[in-house]
Amino acid sequence: MRFFNTSGPVVAEDHYCIPPLERLNLAKVRRLIRDKRYFVLHAPRQTGKTSTLLALRDLLNAEGAYSCVYVNIEGAQALREDVERATQVILGQLASWARATLGDKFLDAIWLDILAKYGPGALGEALTRWAEASPKPLVLLIDEIDSLIGDTLLAVLRQLRAGYVLRPARFPQSVVLCGVRDVRDYRIQSTAEHAIITGGSAFNIKARSLRLGDFSPAEVIALLSQHTAETGQVFTAEALDAVWTQTQGQPWLVNALADETCFYGEFAEAWHRPVTAEAIRAAQEQLIQRRETHLDQLADKLKEERVRRVVEPLLSGGEVRHFADRDLEYVRDLGLVAQDRPLRIANPIYAEVVPRELTWVMQEEFEQETAWYVDADGNLDMGNLLSAFQAFFREHSEHWVERFEYKEAGPQLLLQAFLQRIVNSGGRIEREYGLGRMRTDLLIAWPQGEQTRQFVVECKVLHKSLEQTVAEGLGQTAGYMDRCGAEAGHLVIFDRRAGRRWADKVFHYRRTADSGTKIDIWGM
Repeated sequence: MRFFNTSGPVVAEDHYCIPPLERLNLAKVRRLIRDKRYFVLHAPRQTGKTSTLLALRDLLNAEGAYSCVYVNIEGAQALREDVERATQVILGQLASWARATLGDKFLDAIWLDILAKYGPGALGEALTRWAEASPKPLVLLIDEIDSLIGDTLLAVLRQLRAGYVLRPARFPQSVVLCGVRDVRDYRIQSTAEHAIITGGSAFNIKARSLRLGDFSPAEVIALLSQHTAETGQVFTAEALDAVWTQTQGQPWLVNALADETCFYGEFAEAWHRPVTAEAIRAAQEQLIQRRETHLDQLADKLKEERVRRVVEPLLSGGEVRHFADRDLEYVRDLGLVAQDRPLRIANPIYAEVVPRELTWVMQEEFEQETAWYVDADGNLDMGNLLSAFQAFFREHSEHWVERFEYKEAGPQLLLQAFLQRIVNSGGRIEREYGLGRMRTDLLIAWPQGEQTRQFVVECKVLHKSLEQTVAEGLGQTAGYMDRCGAEAGHLVIFDRRAGRRWADKVFHYRRTADSGTKIDIWGM
């Protein structure tokens, strides 16, 4: 039986999968190779890049017009800027892949001698001799190119550029560089030259940059339908919608949700039971709580300053951007934010991971307990909960907000951490935030018996007068309540103006929106 793949390249015999080459503009790739072009294929991690390169290699070799070799050079990363030793690793890997893929032992016989003679420049010379000896034009697929740093990366790019004029008789006909980022966006710190070199200048022979996209809705359904065809277990329409909505087609997330649900979750291998939306949500929570490697690696990027500059105003709902276009390109290449407008976190799962990662430690330090806010009937007392947070915020906010790296979004993060600590025991929080929204929308879903009760909490920072902020917030909260079908709404207003007394900032009253909806307003 096949299963959903969450690690390494796909193997069609073992994994449910969308054929990798169907996700690529194969006609364009063929044309670039035919025209002797060097180009880039990039995409976020665990999107399917390696699977696509391996499938392309096998296709080209099966067709017989080229000798195509894939090589992963990540092993050279550990050598950092020791160019000669990194070159040794790269040449050794290249010789090994050529032998395994093509039965070609030419590089095995020569690369050590070339390294001894040419040192850091041995890669270009080895490729020249190999191309001269090859009966067919060479096509070279270099994976994890952006794992290299500094002068090692510069050496590889410049040697490929230098040999470009010799192709195809004395250098590879086509070279594909594959990594997370487009080579044009590299800013390479050269220790030898005491300068920052851009990837575009070091590799100005690049013809095109191709980006491997996420799954489409149709591909998500096609992937999950393979499990149904093999086991008979169906996904309800609501489950299919939940997978797409929560992942937006990110390949690892789609596979991980399905794998957790079908093979490890509550209904694992109970093929007679349909997969429901509730099971998908439970799987999502398990992935987040386990801090799966994919999510943990993404969350680790939040520590980088250029990531913070982009993500912080999204969390706070700020109007003003303080980041450069290069920052945005980098965060998009990581897959953390969506490729299109409006600027937003790429999918709801990442949108959930980001604030929870930033507040993980603080949640554990809170002394609050869920039982304090749940009555005898199992109902979550939102009024009592927000009143407790209001008192906590007044007493501790200055100390706690200072502990956040994302201080601009500190109040919103502190509220979310407080709520998460309470809701973790059985409910869930859904979040909507983004640049220019001037608010953060939280939807708390709390199971109670046979039903799930929903409460909206909307956060706004006081920028205008209090009356204007309240008026805007009432309409926004009522609209969000209507869209979600929530039974109650709470508008939280943070007053961060300097010199304001807490006695003026802290208040609670109820107002009615123009739609007739009653909303509790909390000042902090």
